[in-house]
Amino acid sequence: MNPIDKNTVVTLNYEVTDPDGAVLDAGEEPLIYLHGGYGDIFAPIETALQGKSVGDSVTVKMQPDQAFGEYNIDLVTIESVDALPQPLKVGMQIEGELEGDSEVPLLYRVTDIADGKAVLDGNHPLAGMALVFNGTITALRAANPDEIKAGHAL
Repeated sequence: MNPIDKNTVVTLNYEVTDPDGAVLDAGEEPLIYLHGGYGDIFAPIETALQGKSVGDSVTVKMQPDQAFGEYNIDLVTIESVDALPQPLKVGMQIEGELEGDSEVPLLYRVTDIADGKAVLDGNHPLAGMALVFNGTITALRAANPDEIKAGHAL
């Protein structure tokens, strides 16, 4: 197989850590994505993988704005426990909407429950964090026409 280029389906073994080396995602399942600007993977990782081949490894350090974004306090809300699905537990996810924007569903994590109120956080759990992505290419193949049309690996 030729090196990674546009419309290549890439399979990676990977791990994501914080800058101090604490594992945030052990990559227990391989990452499979369509290369070529389809938004299937963060741009700095895709750039690092361009032209690489099976067996090659990359390490990519990303600031929050290159990964899951800055932490947005506006995505944190406090709701009455009575208005939320039961049984409510810290750590569970609830689908909701941004105020005034019913077109954009958002997953909120329940981060705290006290005094009949629940704190809901719509930020990605890794928002606001610098990340280090370590990946090794394990397989490459040409994307089929359906994958190219869909914009992601099938």
